[in-house]
Amino acid sequence: MTIISTAGLARTFRSRRGPVEAVRGIDLAVREGEILGFLGPNGAGKTTTLRMLTTLLAPTGGTATVAGHDLAADPAGVRRACGYVAQSGGVDPQITVREELVTQGRLYRLTRARAAERAEELARELDLTGLLDRRCAALSGGQRRRLDIAMALTHRPGVLFLDEPTTGLDPGSRADLWDLVRRLRDEHGTTVFLTTHYLDEADALADRLVVVDRGVVAAEGTPGALKLAYGGSLDASLQDTFLAITGRGPAPADAAPVAV
Repeated sequence: MTIISTAGLARTFRSRRGPVEAVRGIDLAVREGEILGFLGPNGAGKTTTLRMLTTLLAPTGGTATVAGHDLAADPAGVRRACGYVAQSGGVDPQITVREELVTQGRLYRLTRARAAERAEELARELDLTGLLDRRCAALSGGQRRRLDIAMALTHRPGVLFLDEPTTGLDPGSRADLWDLVRRLRDEHGTTVFLTTHYLDEADALADRLVVVDRGVVAAEGTPGALKLAYGGSLDASLQDTFLAITGRGPAPADAAPVAV
């Protein structure tokens, strides 16, 4: 079942020098329960696309649905269906983890008692129980990222958008976050839409990859299919494959866009 669908999704910004086409027409179909790696060079349109799909930025062209809700006609339905973790996070350093989670629950109109229960549930699921009464300012990078994700899961969304979630984390914290993403998919059926610049992360986590460049989809497929088509071998590195797709490196003469 397709849970995210876009057709010609586009966003043009106005500037003093004229219009800037950040996203020029993205066509996507993301399956329910899939971990999708959304890759591209800086400026390719990744974050702009993600912000449109989470209703933070209005498209200037095209259409999209998330969990059956039309982006333009039912933005509130989209917001109810998805969770979003931004690159910079959003925790208040002056309050405790418990207060942050309870506040988030209240924002989703849970009663105070139910918000407190949900905070405990999320803390158990994301290994935050021993940190509930610690101020957010005292959390490590990995702990803060788990809290960001816990906040995004408060309302049990079917779709979770993660924008470069492991940037700046140490290897151990990155591995812990990878395990968490897999658990969300395997145990809860959560669809995960992941942007990352770490190609080893995309290779390890994603069921399927979409590579965007200059505001359009340049290639899509499983990591293995893309390696074979653009790297020339299943043993090719995803880095070399990515460079070939985006025109920053050599590609096999017969390479063509892959969609599987």
